Amino acid sequence: MAANRQYPRWSAQRPSSGNPHSGFTLIELIVTLTISVVVVSFTAVFISTPVQGFTDQARRSRLVDAADSALQRMSRDVRRALPNSVRTTASAGTVALEMLSSVDGARYREQPPGSPAQRLDFTAADGAFNVIGPFTQIAKPFSSTTHYLAIYNVGVPGADAYELANVITPPGTQIDIASDVFAGEDRVTLSGPFQFAFGSPTKRIYLLDGPISYICDPLAGVLTRYTGYAIAQNHAARDSAAELLAAGAAASVMADRVTGCAFSYAPGTAERAGMLTLELGIGEQGETISLLAQVHVDNVP
Repeated sequence: MAANRQYPRWSAQRPSSGNPHSGFTLIELIVTLTISVVVVSFTAVFISTPVQGFTDQARRSRLVDAADSALQRMSRDVRRALPNSVRTTASAGTVALEMLSSVDGARYREQPPGSPAQRLDFTAADGAFNVIGPFTQIAKPFSSTTHYLAIYNVGVPGADAYELANVITPPGTQIDIASDVFAGEDRVTLSGPFQFAFGSPTKRIYLLDGPISYICDPLAGVLTRYTGYAIAQNHAARDSAAELLAAGAAASVMADRVTGCAFSYAPGTAERAGMLTLELGIGEQGETISLLAQVHVDNVP
């Protein structure tokens, strides 16, 4: 009979610390917290600068975009303005820019070929004539009593469209434009007939939808665009928000947070384009950016 063998048994026991409730002491906890605070503080120092830089850059980008968008819109309006109709004023920190907005243009027929009925008569009031090279920016047939036709506006007394005489049709004139039976020509009809005082050396005729104004008021912090109001000869009667709103203008804010602006206009000559300089400043949280734009103005009537 085999003898029963006894095998040794192994067991692992956790060494006793002598205290079944052992853990961190208060001193160890305080030291750990102190080290953690130091580490977090150093980390915050290194992270805060890039974060602040990103925030500043994002703010500057917003300001630049806002100023650039406003200047681009102003530039587009100026480029399509009736020649010699841009004018500016400045008073008590507020600056104003006004122009007559051209929506289309063509060349009127004055000389043969074509019958006398197709030609524009400058010696008497004419109620119907043709244009060579049709209007392209309007849907035809076109009819309006709120638009104007202008020829040879040079911006001097007797030939100033803001006078609503000689070089521009009177307010309320019905203007009808339709394709003519002759290819490449449009027929223009005026009710009632109007005598243009001067012919254009380049035979240009402009279709206008009225004036546009920009008022920059740094005190209110806004740049505002105004449309849909009556033309006035004196710019001083249309160079404030109150005057424009009283004249029936519709207002659209182009930029806010405006801190300053300047509009400077050099009309140029017949041989040299005019130059409009626009400067606009916009600020936020104590930081201001200023953008400058220059627009060439074709003043050949």
